[in-house]
Amino acid sequence: MTTTVSRSTESATSRYDALLDRLDLEAKVALLTGAAVFTMAGNVDIGLAPMNLSDGPTGVRGLKFSGGREVTLFPNATLLSASWSTETAREVGRLLAEEAMVQDVSVVLGPTINLHRSVLGGRLFEAYSEDPLLTGRLAAAYVEGLQASGVGACLKHLVANESETDRNSVDSVVDEATLRELYLLPFEIAIAESDPWSLMAAYNDVNGQAATEQVHVNNEIVKGEWGYDGLIMSDWFATKTTAASANGGLDLVMPGPHGPWGEALVAAVRAGEVAESVIDDHVVRVLRLADRVGKLGEPRALPTDLPTPDSPVRREQLTRLAAAGMTVLTNDGTLPFAAGPEAPSVALIGRLGLQTTLMGGGSAQVNPPYQVSIAEGLGAVLGDRLTVTDGVEVRSRPTPAGADVLRHPETGEPGVQVEVLAADGRVLDVRAASSASGMVGFDDDYDVPATGVRFIARSALGGEVELGGTGAGVWTLAAGDQQHAFTLTSAGGIGAVMLAPPAELRRTMLHEGDLIEATVRLETADGDNPLAGVGLFSLVLRPVPTPLEQVLGRAAAAARAADVAVVVVGLTEEQETEAVDKATIALPGDQDALVHAVAAAAREAGRRSVVLVNAATPVLMPWRDEVDAIVWIGLPGQEGGHAVAAALTGAIEPAGRLVTTFPAADGAAPAWEVVPTDGALAYAEGTAIGYRGHFSGTVDGPVAAPAFWLGHGLGYADWSYDAVAGDTSAVRVRVTNTGSRDSREVVQVYYAPAEPGQPVRLVGWTAVEVAAGASAEVEVVPDARLWRRWDTAADAWGEPLTDGELLVARGLGDVRARLAV
Repeated sequence: MTTTVSRSTESATSRYDALLDRLDLEAKVALLTGAAVFTMAGNVDIGLAPMNLSDGPTGVRGLKFSGGREVTLFPNATLLSASWSTETAREVGRLLAEEAMVQDVSVVLGPTINLHRSVLGGRLFEAYSEDPLLTGRLAAAYVEGLQASGVGACLKHLVANESETDRNSVDSVVDEATLRELYLLPFEIAIAESDPWSLMAAYNDVNGQAATEQVHVNNEIVKGEWGYDGLIMSDWFATKTTAASANGGLDLVMPGPHGPWGEALVAAVRAGEVAESVIDDHVVRVLRLADRVGKLGEPRALPTDLPTPDSPVRREQLTRLAAAGMTVLTNDGTLPFAAGPEAPSVALIGRLGLQTTLMGGGSAQVNPPYQVSIAEGLGAVLGDRLTVTDGVEVRSRPTPAGADVLRHPETGEPGVQVEVLAADGRVLDVRAASSASGMVGFDDDYDVPATGVRFIARSALGGEVELGGTGAGVWTLAAGDQQHAFTLTSAGGIGAVMLAPPAELRRTMLHEGDLIEATVRLETADGDNPLAGVGLFSLVLRPVPTPLEQVLGRAAAAARAADVAVVVVGLTEEQETEAVDKATIALPGDQDALVHAVAAAAREAGRRSVVLVNAATPVLMPWRDEVDAIVWIGLPGQEGGHAVAAALTGAIEPAGRLVTTFPAADGAAPAWEVVPTDGALAYAEGTAIGYRGHFSGTVDGPVAAPAFWLGHGLGYADWSYDAVAGDTSAVRVRVTNTGSRDSREVVQVYYAPAEPGQPVRLVGWTAVEVAAGASAEVEVVPDARLWRRWDTAADAWGEPLTDGELLVARGLGDVRARLAV
């Protein structure tokens, strides 16, 4: 069921004013701070119902940060955007709206439209791309799909929030031209083309002023120049002040019920520090949002016949969406390979083949009904033609013990019993879970504070194992006839407590079936430990790691014995996560050594080798020329293994195009640093990030050629371009599929200005599906906003750029034609 929701009208505005007149100052201010962690306050006297918000980069998690209901896990944002398809983005928005309506969620906190400035950014996996036009157009389509069903979108994070290091205090120093032409452009495009109903202000400062207090950005540009009538909320715990943030364009402080507004804001109004008209504007924006999502006045009926997360319709959608965005980086003809009786023998090698990374960390995490690994997916299409060999360790932090190593103490089913404890020892909650993980103190709804967690299970492993826990607290652990006690502490902020908890592991002997009971309690809250009331804990149980030489030997033997060796390498939620940036784009652990060993063994035996890169963001590939094909598979969601199988066998063409330029080495990029100096992070490269700087250079000179350009992707066909003609109003080209398979091409047009200091930029693209041997006429209409330039002296948009070239390309590493402008 779809409900079309129109923009607010003048009559609606009058209605909001009338409702406003019925509220006193205290009642108005009460609506401007959340009622709970993910809920906005209501007011029964004016018919305003509470509104539920939910994180939503890769699924609508709901109102619990951890341990919530089972929901659909979608492919990550960079994988979805690799389709370069507004139709795909619109479909994802529509599906997320369905997921939201099932849970009575009014606003999905997405999409993330910050740019991939530095490839070290930990949160890049949930943002679309390094390009503002691609990002803005995809975001607009996503918003359209979401809001067509009456569920609000929330563009985030406004603005210059491209890294995670010191994210609550870093000052992003960005000149006005760069801010206007690059980092604000995705927001401008999405607001102009889709009218998102809310925005989220970032954690960081911008040019010395907090994003939650940005008079210039929030009031002068967004609400002023752009005429935005929606609501601007804070990121969670981002608001630091009372009057400055209220005057700086922030409309809503999240979460609640506590925060810097409330009684302090009432007092600021009465002291003359904040005009009551400012409060009125904030409240009207809250009412407008509520009206749009059906929470003001007569409640809107929600559909009841929507697909469940494990339904056949969701399985088809998720498999198709993930496979279509996967990107063939290199291929000598090894791919695709046949399925069924004609399939080659395939050796799947690598830890990530068995434990595939299907989502990133932080607010993007959800609780899916199942997760399909690559081993499971390939096994379903190859049967006994597939062998599976574990690889090297890919993590530095241990993960929660799961159903593969634990059995419920009473039922014997795979899984664990999790108990939430009060300070007096009372059990507040008991649940059976598939993973030994639990959180307290963040979004609890118990009558008394939760202060600890107990995990009870039986071991499915025997022999020497690694046993321990993660999470800051006081641990006692009993396993079989052994007792362990230890205390873990965290020196980081709430992000580190929740997303990078400390760990301790001990080697011990267990028998299969031994009872394991682990209890962890928060340390007593005091002035020295203000975060002692929040904890994320997990029990860890895993086999002792195998020596590297033995792992590499087994992998090489498997490669020699099969027709095709498929090695899976990549990243995990340790690197692809909120709150933490990377220090390198090299693969963690000994994964490069694994690929070298497999490639050498396959080559010596006359076999083929394929590498799957299970990562959302760029990695270094020192073995690139040693293997026969490389496919970037992103973080493909709960149907990931089935999607990989469909892509490798050609059941669904992996027709993706890169959304981030892959540097050839650490540091070999126009913008690299994510660690602030004296609290400031200078965006000194200006607008020349990513492909722009690689192609045109930066203020500091030329930049090394990348390993792979934005827009690169081979698919399973070859293409010729001819009859290229046009100008800045439209570019026309005939493309011919010279391959043997039907395929999809993405025709890209870039503008290279003649003016020094103005980098190349993507100005448009068009995708087309063409049968093998056939041709198609393609038209690309460049976006006029990419010819603008900001005149800093005049503090206004100046004369547009005029001279230069239009480049018709399959990524800037494969330019097919040039047109003079």
